[in-house]
Amino acid sequence: MEKDLYEQGLKIRREVVGDAYVDKALNDADSFSLPMQELVTKYCWGDVWARSGLERRDRSLVNLGMIAALNRPDELQAHIRGAINNGVTKDEIREVLLQVAIYCGMPAGLGSFKAARQVFKEMGI
Repeated sequence: MEKDLYEQGLKIRREVVGDAYVDKALNDADSFSLPMQELVTKYCWGDVWARSGLERRDRSLVNLGMIAALNRPDELQAHIRGAINNGVTKDEIREVLLQVAIYCGMPAGLGSFKAARQVFKEMGI
């Protein structure tokens, strides 16, 4: 079951955030950080993201709000790419980030907009 969960998670992770991001995360892992990559892949992607209760698009919107609220710009950029891959529009991303700014503070909102603009620029959006 564990291997199946990892393989399912790896497939979903690649579909959402892309091969380049996943390959970098796994290739950069060493003996210290590899268990974290395995944990994320198995349980975040292989268990929670694989559940049928929400569509991937909806999970992306939830993740954007949470990661922006936590003010984690590197992870936010990856999940913005993933949200776009899951059908979330630039306008919808803006609305999520505006709500984060109001409920979580302007520094989180401003940083999130900066991260999003960088992703949009890189993706030609």
